[in-house]
Amino acid sequence: MTDTSTPQKAAMLGFLESPVAQIVVRHRRIIEANKAIERLFGYSRDKLANRSVQKLYPSTADFTQIGEKCETRMRATGDSYYEDERFMQACDKKIFWVRAKGMTLTPKDPFALMIWSFEQIASKSYRSVNLSPREREVTHHLVNGSTSREIGIALGISHRTVEVHRARLMRKFNVKNTAALISEIVHAV
Repeated sequence: MTDTSTPQKAAMLGFLESPVAQIVVRHRRIIEANKAIERLFGYSRDKLANRSVQKLYPSTADFTQIGEKCETRMRATGDSYYEDERFMQACDKKIFWVRAKGMTLTPKDPFALMIWSFEQIASKSYRSVNLSPREREVTHHLVNGSTSREIGIALGISHRTVEVHRARLMRKFNVKNTAALISEIVHAV
């Protein structure tokens, strides 16, 4: 039987077993993670404890940029809550789109102690451009390093059709090559 004999033990049980992926961070270092984080990101809790939350971002630039945006907004508004949608990266290097919600417990120094929750979003209209459902599917595979042939097989379309979608995406994002496209997609937060 699970020990819920004190409010603290019951609260810890609620946090650990919550179906919502959550972490507690101090100055952007993970001090506790729940089991839903393990399922979402693929890291065991002990691999995340005492590590920078940067481990969950696809790039250092994303970690820095999103952190600056969050802290600036919280300090400017005095709000203790922050929410956005962004790319995150699992332990197998797969990049996926999440809704992140954070709350500081130290409003004068927002990053001193925060609680974050993450929810994977299956499909997403990117903020910087309007994408069709098929283009969103193609972008998901592109940021995960799939070739046109691999994307075609996964989506049940020809690799030439994938290349047409890639060309449209390059026009929409106003870039000249796939590397720049992927960079723009990842930064379209």
